[in-house]
Amino acid sequence: MDRIIIITGTRKGIGRYLAEQYLQEGDIVYGCSRRICDIEHPNYHHTRLDVSDEAEVVSFVRNVYKNHKHIDVLINNAGCASMNHFLLTPYDTAKKVFNTNFFGTFLMCREVAKFMVKAKSGRIVNYSTVAVALNLHGELVYSASKAAIEQLTRVLADEIGESGVTVNAVGPTPIDTDLIKNVPENKLQDLLSHQCIKRFGQFEDVKNVIDFFLKPESNFITAQTIYLGGVV
Repeated sequence: MDRIIIITGTRKGIGRYLAEQYLQEGDIVYGCSRRICDIEHPNYHHTRLDVSDEAEVVSFVRNVYKNHKHIDVLINNAGCASMNHFLLTPYDTAKKVFNTNFFGTFLMCREVAKFMVKAKSGRIVNYSTVAVALNLHGELVYSASKAAIEQLTRVLADEIGESGVTVNAVGPTPIDTDLIKNVPENKLQDLLSHQCIKRFGQFEDVKNVIDFFLKPESNFITAQTIYLGGVV
């Protein structure tokens, strides 16, 4: 049976890379983003939506389930970042970051988990960041939203663990995407200096961890967050 995979934020960056890779591997991928996506593949289906809009998320997930009667994988890739000193952080910025990062993940997890629990099978992968472990200056709101995702991951994994559904998170180090395009170079180098392996992450690094979580043999691994690069 073909895997039905939902990936949020597939218009560009890591989300697009993951969608294209899983399509090449024979999976059926449902992607979403706020804007139009130009991925062309018979097994790719795109929906324009805001992951923090409850009605849109509910409709999107129900439509996927209606079409296939099962959802095997959810990858909560959509996210946004902002670097501001705490005292200079606008409230609207904080709301935007939490709406996309935390509430978008919350809504997708809640709706997809309903069907996975019913099927007693499924894999959910969320996104954290090494910024949580490093307590980086200027990233309080961003890292706080991701710390909330780590807690969501642990508690959700516990609540639905007996159903056979696993919930884990990957914490990337900086990767050359739009997410870090406005981060000063000295800040990036300072972050890299805290890693055991002092290089930027690659898309392949993220997919490697996700693939590990998705393996059938990983059915006993849940509630975990794996940071890339070896933060110390």
